Amino acid sequence: MVEKSADILMPGADGSALVGQGSSAPATTDTERELAEILADLVHVDHVAPDSHFFNDLGANSLVMAQFCARVRKRPNLPSVSMRDIYRNPTLRDLAAALARTAPPPGDAPAPDAPAKPAPPAPPAPPVRTAPKSTARYVLCGTAQLLVFLGYSLAVAVATVKGYAWVAAGSGFLDIYLRSLVFGGAGFIALCAFPVAAKWILIGRWKPTEFPLWGVTYLRFWIVKSLLHANPMVLFVGNPLYVMYLRALGARIGRNVTILSPSVPVCTDLLTIGSGTVIRKDSFFLGYRAHAGHIQTGRITLGRNVFIGEKTVLDIDTSMGDGAQLGHASALYRGQHVPDGERHHGSPAQPTTVDYVRVEPAPCGTLRRAGYALTTLLQLFLLYLPLTIGGLYMLFTQVPALRTRLESGTALSSVTEFVTDTLLLSGALFLGLVILGAALLFTVPRLLNLAFEPDRVYPLYGFHYALHRAVAGMTNVKFFTWLCGDSSYIVPYLRLLGYDLSRVEQTGSNFGTELQHETPFLVSVGSGTMVADGLSVVNADFSSTSFRVSRATIGPRNFLGNNIAYPAGARTGENCLLATKVMVPLDGELRQGVGLLGSPCFEIPRTVERDTRFDHLRTGEALRRGLAAKNRYNLRSMALFLLLRWGNAALLTALALAAVDLYGRLGPVVIAGYLALALAVTAAYWILVERAVASFRALSPRLCSIYDPYFWWHERLWKVPDEYLEVFNGTPFKSLVWRLLGVRIGRRVFDDGCYITERTLTSIGDDCTLNAASKIQCHSQEDGTFKSDRTTLGADCTIGVGAHVHYGVTVGDEAVLAPDSFLMKGEEVPARTEWGGNPAAPMAS
Repeated sequence: MVEKSADILMPGADGSALVGQGSSAPATTDTERELAEILADLVHVDHVAPDSHFFNDLGANSLVMAQFCARVRKRPNLPSVSMRDIYRNPTLRDLAAALARTAPPPGDAPAPDAPAKPAPPAPPAPPVRTAPKSTARYVLCGTAQLLVFLGYSLAVAVATVKGYAWVAAGSGFLDIYLRSLVFGGAGFIALCAFPVAAKWILIGRWKPTEFPLWGVTYLRFWIVKSLLHANPMVLFVGNPLYVMYLRALGARIGRNVTILSPSVPVCTDLLTIGSGTVIRKDSFFLGYRAHAGHIQTGRITLGRNVFIGEKTVLDIDTSMGDGAQLGHASALYRGQHVPDGERHHGSPAQPTTVDYVRVEPAPCGTLRRAGYALTTLLQLFLLYLPLTIGGLYMLFTQVPALRTRLESGTALSSVTEFVTDTLLLSGALFLGLVILGAALLFTVPRLLNLAFEPDRVYPLYGFHYALHRAVAGMTNVKFFTWLCGDSSYIVPYLRLLGYDLSRVEQTGSNFGTELQHETPFLVSVGSGTMVADGLSVVNADFSSTSFRVSRATIGPRNFLGNNIAYPAGARTGENCLLATKVMVPLDGELRQGVGLLGSPCFEIPRTVERDTRFDHLRTGEALRRGLAAKNRYNLRSMALFLLLRWGNAALLTALALAAVDLYGRLGPVVIAGYLALALAVTAAYWILVERAVASFRALSPRLCSIYDPYFWWHERLWKVPDEYLEVFNGTPFKSLVWRLLGVRIGRRVFDDGCYITERTLTSIGDDCTLNAASKIQCHSQEDGTFKSDRTTLGADCTIGVGAHVHYGVTVGDEAVLAPDSFLMKGEEVPARTEWGGNPAAPMAS
């Protein structure tokens, strides 16, 4: 959400500046007077009427009110105020009354002349384990991780060389097919079995424990985690085979469990899942967390017939009883338990009456699951693996540039020939894949969709389930949304994909680049709606035995912020603002003309008066000119990054040709070297591209229209590919990459999968701990306005799994942000405090 910063001032009766249209009656309590003094100072006026509405009358926004909360918290005589308090009590008088209700009763305070009551003895504090802050330890761990990666690459290279030589020795199509089948099958089994063996050899059974980062124990932990993430079994999420694999790793999982989340649990011995449980995609149940320089492991226990919704986080030491439910966009914090049969949602979770199991059961027995798993394996071994291995063999034997090099066994001396071969081969592969991919994307899913009837219940692990998984997999390819997103060209792309977009009011920025869905053929978006980024349309419902696809409808003139799960049946209508990480409601009246914030959500103003400063650019001739100019700029950006993608492909092709030149003399060492160099070259290439696009200078905070050329240039930065960053998670190299990208980052920072949108606007102190799927976003966009600002984390901070930190935020030293929290713009987190929730607020100690 972007808010503007202009102040609306109205003259008071006495000539002084008075904000708002509420009563000008003076404040009646000390709390009211202090709150009025703080707010008046913030908006630079003499008086603030205590009955004036913060948003409707004063024209305030969440950024101003976040600063107000921070100043209130700094006064020891005033109770702490959160943004949730502000929205629920939108006048100074209401806020003061609410704070008085939450203050300790007067009877608890001693009388003026009475002796103070002795304080009850405090419980013994748990021992504080200080993580060792040794740069030498940090560097040694990184060196060991690099050696492990090189050793693994060499082992893969040796197996690849021997396998290729054996396949190449075949004669005739059938012989090559059979050899490809055997080699591919053996390689697949080895890649799947090796992480299991490594886990049992290096770890044994996981136990609840805590150990410091960057030591020997952490190195063993990282090896197992990396092998699991690189494991091809991740491709079998949603398949009974995946559940069987987790059992082989030590997880205790009952019958008829369906896991749709690709987030692989690492500490599997600490995971217990009862029969009939369903875990939706984009859920995190890792069995560990990074906290204050340590890795902490703990149990996650789910009973029978449990339901876990979309975009959820289960922290360590959490549990759910039989028949319990956890809604979408929700989290269980450490120590939380959902009793048998209860339904909870929110972050942290709290009781609700909403039933999240929205599809009836269907016949789906053990035989059906076993048949689906067996069919999948047969397809893999008899079709996909032989075609892949055989296709690579044909590539090396039929393409002259490769065949000549293999047959000669010596490097080719002509630079011209080398460059020509590189450009032709990379161009043919890159453009061929783009064109063929687009052709398949716009045709095959439409044919498969003919087999579905909306709202009809189908059993899991059958023909229709296989088709649904195929449609979801093909239509969620990220390349084309990355290419077309944040521009006018995303609209025709989504229409070709199957979206119902009604009569589009084109803005040039209707959708972002990280859009996903279950099926594109049952998504309807009303006219005038804009989506920032990270939208997941949840238009398929699952039980442990069945599923169905249903239409998800987003009303007209909506604005959706970042990182939202939008379910079919959402109770939102026209002209709604859905804030970042909001939990979209499934119950209650149809919301219209309001904003929704938080998990569970509550109403906020749809917009405020100060948000209209760029409205004149959104209509008429000004819109036509601005949109045309933005379209031309975006088209150049798309062409530039297609060219740059090809450039990266050409570099990798050149490395491959050089490896083929040297293959006859060095064999496996060349292949291992290629794998390592390909990663290093790709990272260096995109780092250089991003810094060049930014003109090798840091960003500065901005407030502008989306039709300002600055915003188009800023969007161009978002198009720089950064998938390579995931490879460096959990290593010192991630901090090095962030530093090269412009992040002001301290020493010994642990990053297990954080994402930073504006690198040069972000500062991270020494020894910070950043967890998986956390995000630092130094910008926001609401309707037609863009704003960016700096965010600073002090030393020794911890950002929890899935937490989202917005712009203009300052986090003090040793502060902790709980999992799945949303720290709103402008917040100031004091040092050595713990915040949590959505929106985040101080947590009780």
